[in-house]
Amino acid sequence: MGPGVRHGLTYGNRKVMTERFELLATMLATAALCGCDNRVADTQRPLVVAVSGDTDGRIVPCGCAANQSGGLPRRATYIEQLREDNEVIAADVGGAPSGNSLYQRLKFEAIARGEVAMHVDAHNIGAAEAALGAEYLRKMAKETGLPLVSANVVDAEGQRLAEPMRIVEAAGRKVALLGVLSESFASGDVQVLPPHQAILDALDAVPETCDSVVVLAYLGEDELIELAGTLPEVDLLLGGPTGQPIPPKRFGPTVLASATKEGKFIVELFAPSAGNSQHWEGRIVEMGEKFEDDSRQLENVRQFYAELARRDLTPQQTSFAAALPRELPKGYSVAGSESCRRCHEQEYLAFEASKHAAAWTSLQNKGAQVDPDCQRCHTTGYGLPGGFQSIGRSPRRVGVGCESCHGPSKGHAEDPLTHTTHYAAAANHCTGCHDRENSPKFDHDTYWSSISHGRQTTPDQNEPSEEE
Repeated sequence: MGPGVRHGLTYGNRKVMTERFELLATMLATAALCGCDNRVADTQRPLVVAVSGDTDGRIVPCGCAANQSGGLPRRATYIEQLREDNEVIAADVGGAPSGNSLYQRLKFEAIARGEVAMHVDAHNIGAAEAALGAEYLRKMAKETGLPLVSANVVDAEGQRLAEPMRIVEAAGRKVALLGVLSESFASGDVQVLPPHQAILDALDAVPETCDSVVVLAYLGEDELIELAGTLPEVDLLLGGPTGQPIPPKRFGPTVLASATKEGKFIVELFAPSAGNSQHWEGRIVEMGEKFEDDSRQLENVRQFYAELARRDLTPQQTSFAAALPRELPKGYSVAGSESCRRCHEQEYLAFEASKHAAAWTSLQNKGAQVDPDCQRCHTTGYGLPGGFQSIGRSPRRVGVGCESCHGPSKGHAEDPLTHTTHYAAAANHCTGCHDRENSPKFDHDTYWSSISHGRQTTPDQNEPSEEE
């Protein structure tokens, strides 16, 4: 039984509609707006819907640790493996960018090109996409070919930013992919219409020949659950941002699930088929190391890095620059590790023998030294006065130096009675870079013992020692 007749309901029999949504229904009825994708169908193979979400700018697995999950190269391999034995509809709930700086936009465009290359059928406008603004979204979608969808996101004049839905044919089925965004994420020149009503009126325009309806809903968990209980016409309600992935759960005839957390997880759902379960069934799949990196996506990453190298972005062109007070302490500027060596020869030699001293080389080995997301922890004084500004502008500040831990210390270099700005052994200072993603096994006492130098005291962590 197709969704058009489930529970005695049809997508065309709703009689109460506002003037705005009557116009929407008329527009949706056209094939161009529906974005129909008439791929060659193989009715003998199972149908799988694979949905990602909340990539949060992670084009590759986040963090320096070897066991991180996620990244477009692994996602592409996963989808290709699924396609070996199944007909696959791939979609994304939204949340791909991680800000609106120039750097974040360049990364989002690279993610968009990667999704197009892996034949993603629909990408919903999430909160991060909406925050980029109407003009940019339209331009980006046109240039990259990313198939954006949204039934309830409009610009300041009420004009749509994307088609409300796409209809994809696979495994002998026609599947409607709709997108909605929570009203709480309205931003700037972007307006968000009530998602529940937008879905209901979009359903009125879904052709009777459609077999299934999938809603990509960038909503919080409470909103998702509430929506699932009121939409028996919808087969799959797939969401984020929910903080953690939600395995498929049934709410009456509707299956709810969520893929989230920096692109580390995919929701995989198998359509009901003759002789098997009469319901959609699925699971959460982690994009871990068992999935090899897809070569085409690796080339996409290389092209992204090449663009970063060409532009040589400053911290102010990213979202990583530290917010500084208007009045800075006297001497609050990075002096460079050589300035420390004049008085602290033994401490400097201890630093030179540590892994910190090889931090820049570790980036170069990965080809990631051009990425500001990595530079902020692998340089000295990222975005601070006298500190790292870019590879071309401040080549002497690449790598982790003394002031990465002690803070900008020009004042101390000029007058030893002036304390350095940070007590370097404070645990809360280390975890700025040694967080869960980059140092999952970080233990302050163990790590500090491998680099300790200077006078071995245990002063209050909020106060500098006499040595500093």
